[in-house]
Amino acid sequence: MEGWSPYEENITYRVLVSLIPPYGHAFLPELCNPGEMPERNFRIRVELVCTCKTEQPVGGMLCFIHHEEEEQRRNLGPSLLQTVCTGSYLDVQKTACRFHQLVKACWLVLPHSRRWRLTMLPCDRSCKFKMARAEEEIIIEIMLGVQQGDSDIFMSSQASEALFTPSTTWTLSCAVAEAKFFERRARRAPDGSFHLRCLQLCARVLVGTCFSEYALKTVVMHLLNTTPLSGWHRTHFLLRLDDIMRYLRHCLEEKRLDHFFFGNEKIPEVVLPPALQRAEPFNLFQHLAQDPDAQAQAMREFTDMQDRLTRMLANDN
Repeated sequence: MEGWSPYEENITYRVLVSLIPPYGHAFLPELCNPGEMPERNFRIRVELVCTCKTEQPVGGMLCFIHHEEEEQRRNLGPSLLQTVCTGSYLDVQKTACRFHQLVKACWLVLPHSRRWRLTMLPCDRSCKFKMARAEEEIIIEIMLGVQQGDSDIFMSSQASEALFTPSTTWTLSCAVAEAKFFERRARRAPDGSFHLRCLQLCARVLVGTCFSEYALKTVVMHLLNTTPLSGWHRTHFLLRLDDIMRYLRHCLEEKRLDHFFFGNEKIPEVVLPPALQRAEPFNLFQHLAQDPDAQAQAMREFTDMQDRLTRMLANDN
């Protein structure tokens, strides 16, 4: 989370935890729909791998393939394929459930447990819980993900945009790449940089409209990538706000807002998989191009947003 939520209360802090296959196992990503563009939905096949010729970990584990029965007897417990997989595929809901159990068990031995009260919250595809003490509450949601190679892109437990997401479907997540992009730009920006404040203020006027915070974040990332960082100093705050609104209006008129990472080879701070770099730009406003009524509604709401932002700035002054 980059610290630009429009809400001052009831904030949910989201953390992406990278899953690594345990010894003797491998994660093999597969497209749910080969040929689908853009590639956004994956299944993760779990395979046993031969470890006979590799260095053995502490405890001298045997190869699962060539000593499977003996190794299972020694471990006295079910294997990964039995606990968090459906068939040969890593199951989001089973993995989240297992993570849920581990958090509850680990909490009891943490020093925080003496000062905070833990309440586990229902959630199918993540591990969500509330920590509370006196009048203070913190909600944390742990999303799970599998890294694509050595890149900053993950296949995550987050649900897809479809009405129903199968439990063995893992969706493309650019959350780590986005956080890294903002962090690296913030390091290079002059003291007093206000790009996160711009995001927060614009996000507040989005509330109750058809626009997503992700669309707004995408607009700001495009502008951060093309506007000199010196232009994001607090003295240029109103100019950058105007740029954001102008850019968003232009995208609405053109019915096109390109995803920041698909087909973008000009982001030196972020490591992208080659397939994502070569991909055709993905239009986040495709639904507006297909539905004139939706586009007309979006234009009306944009005008309302501009008025709300003007009033908000006038009140702040």
